[in-house]
Amino acid sequence: MPLSTVIFLAIAFGAVFFMRLFKMGTLLAFLLTGILAGQHVFGLFELSGTWTFLGDLGIMFLWFNIGLQINMKRLWQLRRTIFGLGASQVLMVAIMLFPVLVGITSWTLIGTIMVALILAMSSTSEDLQILVEKNQLQTNMGRQTFSILLFQDLLSIPLLAMLPVMTGKSINLGATAIDVLVMSLGLILGVIIVSKFIINPLMHVVSKIKSHEAFVLAIMVNIVVWALVLQKLGMPPALGAFLAGMLMSETVYRHQVNASIEPYATLFLAFFFIVLGMGLDIPFLRGHYATILIAVGGLVLIKFFALYIVARVRHVSAKDATLMSLILAQGGEFGLLILQTMKTNGIKAIPSEHQEILIAVIVVSIMITPILLFVYDWLLRHGKIFKGPADKKLSESMIQEVPVVIISGFGRMGQIIAQMLEIAKIPYVAIDSNVDEVIMARESGYNVIYGDSRRKGILEAAGFKPSKTRAVVVAVNNESIVRDIVETWRSISPRIKIFARAHNLKSANDLIKMGVKSAMPEIIESSFLLGDKLMSGLGLSRIKINSLVEDLRANNYANVKQPIDTK
Repeated sequence: MPLSTVIFLAIAFGAVFFMRLFKMGTLLAFLLTGILAGQHVFGLFELSGTWTFLGDLGIMFLWFNIGLQINMKRLWQLRRTIFGLGASQVLMVAIMLFPVLVGITSWTLIGTIMVALILAMSSTSEDLQILVEKNQLQTNMGRQTFSILLFQDLLSIPLLAMLPVMTGKSINLGATAIDVLVMSLGLILGVIIVSKFIINPLMHVVSKIKSHEAFVLAIMVNIVVWALVLQKLGMPPALGAFLAGMLMSETVYRHQVNASIEPYATLFLAFFFIVLGMGLDIPFLRGHYATILIAVGGLVLIKFFALYIVARVRHVSAKDATLMSLILAQGGEFGLLILQTMKTNGIKAIPSEHQEILIAVIVVSIMITPILLFVYDWLLRHGKIFKGPADKKLSESMIQEVPVVIISGFGRMGQIIAQMLEIAKIPYVAIDSNVDEVIMARESGYNVIYGDSRRKGILEAAGFKPSKTRAVVVAVNNESIVRDIVETWRSISPRIKIFARAHNLKSANDLIKMGVKSAMPEIIESSFLLGDKLMSGLGLSRIKINSLVEDLRANNYANVKQPIDTK
């Protein structure tokens, strides 16, 4: 193995370690790795055709990943919070940035609009990480920040639609707006139709093979095919990858697709940011460091004040508005992706040297966000700002009394159990690690908080009291996670009654050995319910049906406490 490869991997490790030590995103670590390994610093690698190819793969994968997150049903369910604060934030930032950009540049009108909008976007990966680390994701401020980030994801549709428009010669604003609107609406309608009648049936055929490798390859083929189709139509291949992600997001296989590609996510994202770092013209940026620093300061200040104004107008407290504005004041990965896509596709909406400066501005703004938050926390701790009691978390405000039952996992099973508890007027709280599901459940009136049920701190924050909480329901659809949750509960409260979801009799047997009071194998129980309906439909009496089901249930569960080898 060449020594340069060893040094490269050591640099990557050191960069990731350094960034995480200062609570910065690992994506920036890969960008720093590319800069250090590139021709302008250590000169380990040149930006060859191989690296360019890997970078192109990373770009397509990143666009696919963004498209996968844009699910129309989810956006519609959260429309009130997304299209209120989210749209207001982006519009206010763009309006404040636009005259500044017009005054200091000679860009085309469409190029100026594009840059104003991409600078209005924030770093989703860093901001969500910050909210989780500060334990703010389940607060009112965290929910509003998350809604803004969701709207920014949605904004990627018209911004991507602007790329093909900018390859043309015309800069007529009216014609451009109509082109973008028509392309965006056509993209959305096309996604819904193609997903339902083409992608869903194709993925159904692939899933019948029951091969994980075939499923992943089907996803990859889908990305490449749509990238080639869009390229043949004269549009950036990235738009095809984005379209492939949206198509998958509208199928019933969305969650499985997300889970299948997750192991490859870091690798492909790393390629994109490494190549981006290797491609930066460091001598040029070094000669314009003053311009970059001034631009970073201007961007952060403008975004901060725009966000603060919007938040206060929407009756957000001054403290929450300040923290939200600091978290969202930086640029984002989406801007880096748009600029790199423009560069690789030869789109000259703005001069190439200005693209280099904008990339540097976005990167530096992301890097200084943890520093700004550290200063904010220091001022808050020392009583320099916002003196008074701390704001209550949304999860705490929703838990009006100590829960008698705690539900881990809020899928379909968890929701049904919650409904039963509400009808019986038994206090409960549910915990789920899918923030989208948590927000939608809250909007529907359920008492749900965000968190990982395997962590003791989350269970205690959910309101658990040994003297009041009598039972736990583990309704997670993952056998390994179910066992981890059970072990956590046994360490916290060995005497608490645990009722767990099991996949089959063997799983139920294993859980009972761990101390679970009752483990229900979902396959067997659903079979009993279906058989009950069948017997009733055939005209059997209720007494006979109940007797039949109870006998079968007793026979099937007779071996639960003994070693079983049942698939």
